[in-house]
Amino acid sequence: MPLLVMKFGGTSVADLSRIANAAQKVQREVERGYDVIVIVSAMAGKTNELVGWVEQTSPFFDAREYDAVTSSGENVTAGLMALRLQEMGIPARSWQGWQVPLLTNSAHSSARIEDIPRANIDRKFADRGGSDTTAVAFAAAFAAERCDIYTDVDGVYTTDPRISSKARKLDRIAFEEMLELASLGAKVLQTRSVELAMRYKVKLRVLSSFEDNDETSGTLVCAEEDIVESNVVAGVAYSRDEAKMTLISVADRPGIAAAIFGPLADAGVNVDMIVQNIAEEGRTDMTFSCPVDQVKRAEKAMTEARDRGDIQFSELVADKDVAKVSVVGIGMRSHAGVASRMFKALAAEGINIKVITTSEIKISVLIDRKYMELAVQALHDTFELEKAG
Repeated sequence: MPLLVMKFGGTSVADLSRIANAAQKVQREVERGYDVIVIVSAMAGKTNELVGWVEQTSPFFDAREYDAVTSSGENVTAGLMALRLQEMGIPARSWQGWQVPLLTNSAHSSARIEDIPRANIDRKFADRGGSDTTAVAFAAAFAAERCDIYTDVDGVYTTDPRISSKARKLDRIAFEEMLELASLGAKVLQTRSVELAMRYKVKLRVLSSFEDNDETSGTLVCAEEDIVESNVVAGVAYSRDEAKMTLISVADRPGIAAAIFGPLADAGVNVDMIVQNIAEEGRTDMTFSCPVDQVKRAEKAMTEARDRGDIQFSELVADKDVAKVSVVGIGMRSHAGVASRMFKALAAEGINIKVITTSEIKISVLIDRKYMELAVQALHDTFELEKAG
């Protein structure tokens, strides 16, 4: 039988009625002749609650115990989904990672999947009778025809429809574009899930759990060659949970960057943008951005590095009132002037740029958070993303 992987996000399984609704969608695919692997998130809000308990118990928590606590939410949903499917006459069984088994490296809270042996699940399908990343990994391991991700939106949009009323749903988007959008703040798919899909050529389809869908519904995330036409810019992403941190008057010497960013990495701080400015003779200011909830970790790491004598700086300034706004598009490879249009659009709205980073298919800027929505709307209008390519 052909195999389909179906993933349901937290809002799609938020309560028993929504689990029943998701189960009906599974039943429909089973009746079409598919073997189905279902991946579920924790019920909406449950993971946040569990994370809150961890942080209240231990601000600088042990990653292994963090995983132990937060993974319990998915286990509850999986059991309830299996029970619902059984009540509908569909042979179903919930599986935990160790039962598959799902093999990862030992990096707790950010582990990467290394292998998913098929034998146990193949045996269960013969008897017949977690997350986006997990769903894609299963789809790759079992050579699934497609991986359907069910969520609370009906596809991938050119930007957040809650910010711009002109946001347009995309019929298709390239893996690389989706990967950049996901990493830059778009919440539709997890970054690692898109990385896996691109690596193993797993077609992803993003669908709404709350609509009746057909083969043309949602957004297909696929290879660039499967897209006939596209705009220069595919979408505008944003992240409001950013902080800008500046080490003032650091010694300008070989190895200083390693002395700063090594301890930050060891502390689990995800550094994004980096800018170095010469402040005075032999001294420099080093600015970097990181998630706002990692500021305390960064401050602790830098203070400890200074106490050890690894680095010296006069002050560490944290600005928590910033946001990152980005434009993404594979068309940027062959079209000049995107940066110029972006900066002119922001300048016309009186928005000052604090930090800039670029890659082959994206440009990101750090700005004051109060201008974030205005910036998103301005850029969406500038690149006319409401129009199909």
